[in-house]
Amino acid sequence: MLSISNLSYFIGGRALYENANLHIKPKDKIGLVGQNGTGKSTLLKIINGDYLPSSGDVQKAKDCTLGFLNQDLLSYQSDDSILDVALAAFKETLAIQDEIEKVLKLMETDYSDEVINKLAFLQDRFESNEGYTIKAKAEEVLEGIGFQTSDLQKPLRQFSGGWRMRVMLAKLLLEKPSLLMLDEPTNHLDLPSIQWVENYLKNYEGAVIVVSHDQTFLDNCISTTVEVANETLTAYPGNYSFYKEEKKLRMELQQNAFENQQQMIKQTERFIERFRAKATKSNQVQSRIKALDRLDRVHEVVNDEAFVNFKFKFSQKSGRDVVTLDQVSKAYGDLTILKNTTARIERGDKIALIGANGKGKSTLLRIIAGTEVGEGKRVEGHNLIKSFFAQHQLEALTLDNEIIQEMSQAGSGKTEMELRGVLGCFLFSNEEVYKKIKVLSGGEKSRVALAKTLISEANFLLLDEPTNHLDFQSVNILIQALQQYEGTFITVSHDRHFIKGVANKIWYIEQHEIKEYPGTYEEYEFWRSQQVEVSAPATAPKPVKTEVTTPKSKEDSQQAKRELKKLEEQLQAIEKEISQLEGKKKELEDKLADPALYLDEVQAQKIQSSYQQVDQSLQASNTSWENLVDQISKLQQQVSLA
Repeated sequence: MLSISNLSYFIGGRALYENANLHIKPKDKIGLVGQNGTGKSTLLKIINGDYLPSSGDVQKAKDCTLGFLNQDLLSYQSDDSILDVALAAFKETLAIQDEIEKVLKLMETDYSDEVINKLAFLQDRFESNEGYTIKAKAEEVLEGIGFQTSDLQKPLRQFSGGWRMRVMLAKLLLEKPSLLMLDEPTNHLDLPSIQWVENYLKNYEGAVIVVSHDQTFLDNCISTTVEVANETLTAYPGNYSFYKEEKKLRMELQQNAFENQQQMIKQTERFIERFRAKATKSNQVQSRIKALDRLDRVHEVVNDEAFVNFKFKFSQKSGRDVVTLDQVSKAYGDLTILKNTTARIERGDKIALIGANGKGKSTLLRIIAGTEVGEGKRVEGHNLIKSFFAQHQLEALTLDNEIIQEMSQAGSGKTEMELRGVLGCFLFSNEEVYKKIKVLSGGEKSRVALAKTLISEANFLLLDEPTNHLDFQSVNILIQALQQYEGTFITVSHDRHFIKGVANKIWYIEQHEIKEYPGTYEEYEFWRSQQVEVSAPATAPKPVKTEVTTPKSKEDSQQAKRELKKLEEQLQAIEKEISQLEGKKKELEDKLADPALYLDEVQAQKIQSSYQQVDQSLQASNTSWENLVDQISKLQQQVSLA
């Protein structure tokens, strides 16, 4: 589908790529990984035609279409509603719809066969393009990535850059290009939206190439990992976890080959040095010199896995109770965030606060920190020393300070040698500690701000999205540092790899209350998966909720049989409803196919509206039917085990 051959790309005198090759086949799901600055985003822009390669070819099939989501789209603005912006993905279908409206207008004065035939032709094309469902599809995708139904008619201009980026992602997903290229698509998504996009990409009909620092996201939606390193592209036939293991094996083999080659080179050089002056050995010496010149050198392995031993110092331990919230409420006008909720943080808790955006996670974090006031009671424990990391602290860094100077002003009392050790853990080594803050990238600023937070000798850390802007290596460093931290912390994060590595409790906000799961994120995920929560649209019957467990008694077995009978009755009812809806849909399709209908514009629009409503109800009923069948299957298995 797309082939990259002998690609070279230079920025000034520096080579990002040199003779790199990559072949992308239909339905490939590729994750592009590598350290920051190696050229991952640049490669996507070369494929998209935004940059021209210094040499080499990028060839794509004639029918290959490209869709590219990149951070430049953050600045896109429009007065159109977000639903209309997303619907722009269906250009051809919308153009047909415009033509239909023009023909309907024409039919007010012209009833000729030519006009009627044209309308029938346009209607056929509109239906074959699934024109009656494009609005429902756009709504489904927008709501899947986090928008509320009430948001869909709001102008795009009203939303922040991150939310505008979501709209552009929705538009791109609806366009369904042959090759979908996504540059950090999870940057502006909350956890439920990330999981929705994962499932969408897994079932995407075309090819996908994605740049992401979200390791769990890559594991869940890619089948090939391509590493960008040493000016080339290396493909690994598996997801990110497979890539890490396979790379470790390849590095061992490469290091062994390097050491063997170095030993051979030294022996050859000793031979040359020893016999260079002897005429009888001149031919052999020259032969070995030429052999060394022709030698394809094996590079020494540079291990980019950082292992840190971060020593935290506390001037004092906190009391057993760190922070207690009692009957706390918080609202902004009519928007209720928390209502009469109670929670307690104890010494040693490592809490991850998760959930969708808009639930009030950052507000709760500020209430716990004491920087925001709510109704109710907040009590701090004995000897509490807090340190709060949030994204706005990146802007609070003094731009004209050097990194080491910024760290020394954190008030930790550490010597320059100790500060250098801390900065080394956060990937700032040697002369890099003298870089000015103003020349640092977003990720580097995050690392400085995190380092300042961690050297504060606080016994209670509050971390709001600490992995934003961090690459794989930096995230792993933060995980290692927090694993060694003996105090208490609470973090808001959507990065599941990070949460899995550090949390021993999970908090989430549900119905304006703080809920707690007393275990790791993996245990929490398993627990959630066991919760049977079947919800169906109002247009379809609601199936009875059941929890499928092995019957422990005859009474349990009888109860299961009664529930099974109820569900089977519901299934019969919904099958009857589906049959009726299918008949109604066919009847409306016959009416829409009749050219005479369009002589009456009002009646034509009424029939079209009825068709859309019936089609949506049919889809909802089919979904409920599938849920019922699944429940019945589980209950039948339960009854058979009795």
